[in-house]
Amino acid sequence: MAEALCPECKKPTELVLDHAAGDTVCKECGLVLEARSIDETSEWRTFANESADNDPVRVGGPANPLLTDGGLATVISKPNGAQGDFLSSLGRWQNRGSNPDRTLIQAFRGIATMADRLGLVPTIKERANEIYKKIEDLKSIRGRNQDAILAACLYIACRQEDKPRTVKEICSVANGASKKEIGRAKEFIVKQLEEEMGKSMEMGTIHAGDFLRRFCSHLGMGNQSIKAATECVKKSEELDVRRSPISIAAAAIYMISQLSNDKKALKDISRVTGVAEGTIRNSYKDLYPHAAKIVPDWFAKEEDLRNLCAP
Repeated sequence: MAEALCPECKKPTELVLDHAAGDTVCKECGLVLEARSIDETSEWRTFANESADNDPVRVGGPANPLLTDGGLATVISKPNGAQGDFLSSLGRWQNRGSNPDRTLIQAFRGIATMADRLGLVPTIKERANEIYKKIEDLKSIRGRNQDAILAACLYIACRQEDKPRTVKEICSVANGASKKEIGRAKEFIVKQLEEEMGKSMEMGTIHAGDFLRRFCSHLGMGNQSIKAATECVKKSEELDVRRSPISIAAAAIYMISQLSNDKKALKDISRVTGVAEGTIRNSYKDLYPHAAKIVPDWFAKEEDLRNLCAP
């Protein structure tokens, strides 16, 4: 309820909104101050039978500026009832017609499916769609592995939105496209777009901390261990350790787990992070001399560090 000046009461009074009639009424005298007001808020309620399979919302999807018609074209769906034969014929004729956005729509659906399986935010989906639209406009992806192209667009979008995912994580939802195929597709897309823009493509910087919390969560590590591993990785950035951020994250997790009561096997860390066991050992060997500097004091004492297993 809000307050306003009622012309009948001649004083500020509380207003009541009658949602059913769309009227704004004075609480004191009952005078209708505004009739049939329009509710401009979002449509959240559903009105369909919950046991039915039909779409419960009464509004369409948002406009998509990447499509020719903005994504607002009418689509004849599968019919029900007596007019089924007639509507089926209309649907078949519509499918036979030329739709310039058919390829884009299928690609956007593929990107959305992969992004949903990875739990990515909508902004990453939109960025991946934009990247695919640009590369599709260049007419240079014909004959290439479509799944690898879509996965590469999603990988680049994650990098640009500062929410990077490993190639292995992208590969797990890429419908059979291999890491090598995704890597080649990524290099191809970057090269094509850089030639089109006439400048280098911004990809964002990868840090070990971008992957750490997700890896620790998949390993079932406790909050204290996750916090210690985060500090360890952050301090390791000050060192001259020439390893990839993912390898540093994996080695830091291994080091912290060895200092905790809940130790994690090297093979489990390798499985979650996608880093080979040998690479984790070598990265751990590089971090081991700096253990006293990078491991938080509150997590491990000097005696614990001395007992830390040597690489």
